[in-house]
Amino acid sequence: MSSNVVKKKLNSSPVYTAVSYVIVSIIAIVCVLPFIVLISGAFSSESSVMREGYWFWPREFSLEAFAYIFRYPEDVLSGYKVSIIVTGIGTVVSLFISTMAAYVLCRKELKYRNALSFFLFFTTLFSGGLAPYYIWLSRNLHLTNTYLVLILAPMFNVMYILILRSFIRGSVPEPLIESAKIDGAGDLRIFLQMVLPLTKPALASIGVFTALAYWNDWWTAMMFTNKDYLMPLQYLLYKMLSAINLSAAMAQHVSNLDTPKETFKLAMTVIATGPIVLVFPFVQKYFVSGITIGAVKG
Repeated sequence: MSSNVVKKKLNSSPVYTAVSYVIVSIIAIVCVLPFIVLISGAFSSESSVMREGYWFWPREFSLEAFAYIFRYPEDVLSGYKVSIIVTGIGTVVSLFISTMAAYVLCRKELKYRNALSFFLFFTTLFSGGLAPYYIWLSRNLHLTNTYLVLILAPMFNVMYILILRSFIRGSVPEPLIESAKIDGAGDLRIFLQMVLPLTKPALASIGVFTALAYWNDWWTAMMFTNKDYLMPLQYLLYKMLSAINLSAAMAQHVSNLDTPKETFKLAMTVIATGPIVLVFPFVQKYFVSGITIGAVKG
């Protein structure tokens, strides 16, 4: 009996199916439980968390942490607006330029493609340091206090470009490109109408990580902006957390105020991750296809 027949019989066995569902369910529960504890703690009072710890449901229901965050709702809405604009535009532009660079690097007619690939990879091993980076963006490019610095500074990830290059090389047949050139199509048309549609799985998976990097980026805003209307949500929450830590330290000496320090961190996480959790189901299909790049087919 061949191995393929044995695999098919094993896959169709009800015992195998039941065991598979049990194992997957256990893994899912283990992954979900921390989020349940996180949400429960965010809706708990600070005193109950400090006294009894975290649990799967709030022992003392309280919205104090969320009230502290939304006491200036216009600032939070402005932070959401900046984060959404920067994440949306930055992810699209980053994917487009990274895919274009990957397509160029995988073309055989590019004479120095291996040298350029090594040059890109070399930047992941060594960097010029923080001071030249800051001087280049602020004094030479004059990007401080602009949306461009929030979009351009975290735009490129060399590893993503190399992954896209490998995916294009393995998923876009060379004869397909050659036939398109024979029919008169230029490189830009081939890239837009052939390469981009065929790389949707890779674009979806890398796009998720790129969007997460933009959404969670607060360091760029701290370094290159000092305007409130350019403050993304993550940096706003970071400043709130710094202020609440200071007020909690002062409250220990002057009174017994129930400052929402620990619950604030949990509520901050809920607010920051909420939009990403809502968007992920829409790209889950392509994301699963993208992370299986290079898998061996049976």
